[in-house]
Amino acid sequence: MKVQVGEKITFERTFTIEDVELFTKVSKDEGVHHITPDEQGRFVVQGLLTATLPTKVGGDFNVLARTMNFEFLRPVFSGDTIRCDVMIEQFELDEKNRQAIDTSFSCINQLNKEVLKGSFSGIIL
Repeated sequence: MKVQVGEKITFERTFTIEDVELFTKVSKDEGVHHITPDEQGRFVVQGLLTATLPTKVGGDFNVLARTMNFEFLRPVFSGDTIRCDVMIEQFELDEKNRQAIDTSFSCINQLNKEVLKGSFSGIIL
């Protein structure tokens, strides 16, 4: 895949209760808010599970990440649909003649509220 500086890549996902349960088993993040539903029957999605949205885009482009920065702004609940917009900030050859990439991203819920923002950088394999 080819990317260009200024390009925006979008990925969307709806988190399910099953996603939270599976991530709880894998991560051992068993905070009460992840294993006990609220009064609406929702579970809080683990922050690092939410953070898989921008890493999915990185995976699509075979990015070997060097840095990842996350700022968690609001909780995400099971049933929420989150759109992740990844912006290509820099794409060039590094000092070892490898394709280096720098990005920023913003994740927005179905209520148009930002829930996560950050950046990642690395090289493309």
